[in-house]
Amino acid sequence: MKIFLDTADLDEIRELASWGVIDGVTTNPTLIARTGKSFKEIVDEIFKLVDGPISLEVISTDAEGMIKEARDLAKIHKNVVVKIPMTSEGLKAVKRLSKEGVKTNVTLVFSANQAILAAKAGATYVSPFIGRLDDIGNEGMKIVEEIVQIFRNYDFKTKVIVSSVRHPIHVIQAAKIGADVVTIPPAVLRKMVKHPLTDIGIERFLEDWKKVPK
Repeated sequence: MKIFLDTADLDEIRELASWGVIDGVTTNPTLIARTGKSFKEIVDEIFKLVDGPISLEVISTDAEGMIKEARDLAKIHKNVVVKIPMTSEGLKAVKRLSKEGVKTNVTLVFSANQAILAAKAGATYVSPFIGRLDDIGNEGMKIVEEIVQIFRNYDFKTKVIVSSVRHPIHVIQAAKIGADVVTIPPAVLRKMVKHPLTDIGIERFLEDWKKVPK
């Protein structure tokens, strides 16, 4: 399972990429707006820090607008994946873009039905938002399980990115189901590396080392 970082914070990307476990980055207009920096400044630096798929999102709501934006985004770098919203207009755009060789990530997916349509349209990735489903009383990871099974049944090439991850347990669940990718906020990745017994073990080893005759 690949791990993408869900952020536009350059300091976080720089530090966490140095761990050697980041395979790509996903962004959106909200994450970029939080940085207070220009789109170009953020994107140019991300490509320098991470050599992997980088998802950049269109803001148009009509198919023609999405296609135009997607073509422009795809020209920025070979690793660009264009995020397209899961709408009927989005499906039209994905179909056209897939024929042109533009990689797409259909976002805001909340059901297996939506994922099936995105895959049939030729999406490179689909992103089910599990945390937001959990928020309204649904079992977000159940949707991921359904999508993964369906894609395997019919040998769809579309890959599943588990999105809207809220805690490390989501990452474990995604891996057990067999999702292709999980995209996680920096805070969740930092929690994954921590365990109290690890800290206790290091402290004990260091204390014992002090007792060794020098």
